Amino acid sequence: MTVSFAGLAGLLGLAGLAAYMQTLTGFAFGLIMMGGIGLSGLMPLPEAAVLVGCMVLVNAAQVLARGWRDIAWAEFWPVVISSLAALAAGYWLLGLMVSTSIDWLKLVLGIVIIASSLQLALKPQPLAVRSSTVSFAFFGAVAGLMGGLFSTAGPPLVYHLYRQPLPAVSIRETLVAVFAVNAIIRLSMVAVAGDVPHSDFWWGLLCIPVVMIMTSVAKRWPPPVSALSIRRMAFGLLFLSGLSLAAPALLTIIGDHAS
Repeated sequence: MTVSFAGLAGLLGLAGLAAYMQTLTGFAFGLIMMGGIGLSGLMPLPEAAVLVGCMVLVNAAQVLARGWRDIAWAEFWPVVISSLAALAAGYWLLGLMVSTSIDWLKLVLGIVIIASSLQLALKPQPLAVRSSTVSFAFFGAVAGLMGGLFSTAGPPLVYHLYRQPLPAVSIRETLVAVFAVNAIIRLSMVAVAGDVPHSDFWWGLLCIPVVMIMTSVAKRWPPPVSALSIRRMAFGLLFLSGLSLAAPALLTIIGDHAS
């Protein structure tokens, strides 16, 4: 990442938009950040995933400082344990795709964003009875794989947990705790592997105060539209960004194989 005023301004604007939509919809921060960076080329995607992980930790520290007592531990443990092995697999796949072809990386990221946007368009239907422990382990593994790849562990696990007969506050704190553990492990993997970003990357941490400000703005002054309209806007934003990433990458891959 080469530091420039325009590039840094674009990154800060993207982080502000992602934080705003995250506050209004409940998730989408990592997806918007990764999609926007993938389209704009503001920084390499592996470094973008590190930046997202740092901001996830900052958010988790703010939330869990008061709310850690509400974590649903019976659901937390199978999710977080199964996610760790999958997280390592996802991080390995990221390295494989980076070394093979950036187009494969963009294609997979685009598909993840498109699938997540479609899920956002669906409203979770509450279950009368808690799901099995195996189901929590399964969705934890899916979240870990996505977290290892792009630091976007949320969508499948969010959908599964919000269907459970649990208080909303417990679901929220449990999700934040899972994402925090995943972020810590992933950042540790980056450090151990020696993949610490270049010095210019650290300018990206200026996104943190922007995220904090825009989160407060969204809470205090939400837009005068319905929650359904907000979800539709988030769906459209994510779907189009995912499609814009995946389609050109797929065409390039097909062209390379045809030649």
